[in-house]
Amino acid sequence: MEKILSQFIPQLAEQVQMGNILVGIYIFFLAAFLGYHLITRVPPLLHTPLMSLTNAISAISIVGAMTIAGMKHDTFTTILGTIAVLAASINAVGGYIITERTLRMFKGRGGGKK
Repeated sequence: MEKILSQFIPQLAEQVQMGNILVGIYIFFLAAFLGYHLITRVPPLLHTPLMSLTNAISAISIVGAMTIAGMKHDTFTTILGTIAVLAASINAVGGYIITERTLRMFKGRGGGKK
């Protein structure tokens, strides 16, 4: 019985690993599809608060990317972590700039008068 199981365990592990990859790809594409459709249906009035929320999420991803970049696993992981820090930082800073510009645009219309 042990001989039979020892022959099938590597094959089973390979199938489970491939299954995990396929599930990850499925979740990624599902999230991208849903995210696109949710964002395109946001009314303009809610755009600025939603943008502020996504900036906060970008700030959280910066912390995670810095954690990965700071780990001493191997050079490839450190490079990917550094690229992730750079990309998340650009995303967060750009989001704050756009949010500030949008808020100034609303103030210019008379929204800040009392």
